[in-house]
Amino acid sequence: MEERFEGRAAAPSRVKDVVPRRLGDIETQSATRMSTRISELDRVLGGGMVAGSLVLVGGEPGIGKSTLLLQVLGNLCSEHRVLLVSGEESAAQVKLRADRMLQDVGAVEILAETDLDAVVAAIRKSAPELVVVDSVQTLYSSEVGSVPGSVSQVREVAGRFMRLAKEEDISVFLVGHVTKEGILAGPRVLEHMVDTVLQFEGDRNLTYRVLRSVKNRFGSTNEIGIFEMQESGLEAVDDPSALFLEEGDRSCGSAILATMEGSRSLLVEVQALVAGTGSAYPRLVGNGIDRSRLSMIVAVLSRRAGLALGACDVFVNIAGGMRVEEPAADLAVALAIASAHVDTPLTGKTACFGEVSLTGDLRYCVGAERRADEAVKMGIETMVVPEKNARTLADRGGGLEILPVGNISMAMAKIFE
Repeated sequence: MEERFEGRAAAPSRVKDVVPRRLGDIETQSATRMSTRISELDRVLGGGMVAGSLVLVGGEPGIGKSTLLLQVLGNLCSEHRVLLVSGEESAAQVKLRADRMLQDVGAVEILAETDLDAVVAAIRKSAPELVVVDSVQTLYSSEVGSVPGSVSQVREVAGRFMRLAKEEDISVFLVGHVTKEGILAGPRVLEHMVDTVLQFEGDRNLTYRVLRSVKNRFGSTNEIGIFEMQESGLEAVDDPSALFLEEGDRSCGSAILATMEGSRSLLVEVQALVAGTGSAYPRLVGNGIDRSRLSMIVAVLSRRAGLALGACDVFVNIAGGMRVEEPAADLAVALAIASAHVDTPLTGKTACFGEVSLTGDLRYCVGAERRADEAVKMGIETMVVPEKNARTLADRGGGLEILPVGNISMAMAKIFE
């Protein structure tokens, strides 16, 4: 008996006929960016929105993500077609919030829908230039058998909007939630799929917010924008150093840091408190600074500068809720701790920067000229810098005294002499 097997006929090929092109033959337009008309947001984006880009904006609830993007829509609606896809609020709720913050929102189009297929179809039909999706965790695709906000749903939603942005040449902003640890919720691959990742930081109890660029394919990373929350929404802060610094003499345990955030220089206050402890395990607490970096600085002060910190609780805070991640903050942290320990204040007209090595030496830091320019603008009279940086600042004017130091012990000797 002969068995016969009938297989399925081969499906016709659907492979696209694609041809590679040379980069030199591709023409780019100079006007590919569109300004948001918010100076600090344009700075973080690298000069404005890029057509066909997908931007992910993350932050804690109530930090100002939806507020900022609604302001962008309001700024552009009179000259460009813009669309808000709201999955968390109804159209009436969005209208109430917009009326409170913005003067003219009549031309902003809104789509209160969570079905991804319906949203994509509506966008292709209306062809807006800018789309804001609030939020990526609320949309769902019927083709994915899981609840909205799940890993597979978020991946599918982001992938569909990425294809939509590239095919239709639309700028798309996705609002994303964060976890309790402050990282973006959803699969880690989400950050790799988008072109730009912006992170909102700040204390909701304070009036200002920091927008940080974590990833940007079209601009510089580590750029920050400073905003202040007003009744009318978020206002750009053009002079952040004045916001983070308070006038007057410094108390013990306070030092001014000239830090760099991307291409921007600003002055922030580093505060420290050193107190004796009866515990066998002294506490080491840092707000706005990496704890492992703080542990290293305390160890260097104990071993290289002779400060008896082994039986003390050490607390360090970057004033105003600002977060500083660059190694050039080491010297300011060390001087603030030393000032608190010896109970001697630094002068209020002194700023500093410098990376502290394990040997106690101070290493060269980039951006010395811009740090010095910001210090002069804020009325600083003396700047403590690593010796190698002092060579590039020796001939500058502006009435700024440059105090070069080679190691942490030398810095303490000159500051607390």
